[in-house]
Amino acid sequence: MAEEEPAAPSEEELLEALSRLSVGDLLAQSLVSTVSLAFAKLDPARRDLEQVRLAVEGLRALLPVLAGAVDEALLRDLESARSSLQLAYAKAVDEEGAARDEG
Repeated sequence: MAEEEPAAPSEEELLEALSRLSVGDLLAQSLVSTVSLAFAKLDPARRDLEQVRLAVEGLRALLPVLAGAVDEALLRDLESARSSLQLAYAKAVDEEGAARDEG
């Protein structure tokens, strides 16, 4: 027996979902995605330190804006992730410099 595909949400359902979404929630989710992407950009096989730097600076700029707009635990987690990302970025910059010095 073939499985039926679920029906696409109606315009009304989409509008209802959008009405429940807050800008704070959307920004927080964007920052979670930014952290994930930035850590992936630290992989030596496809390292892009400029993109990681941009992510760190974006997090530093937006996290204070979210204070009071999202759950404090989420804010702490994002701040911790930003700190870890910044340390990993600094280590990667040092590694790149050492590799250039050796080469």
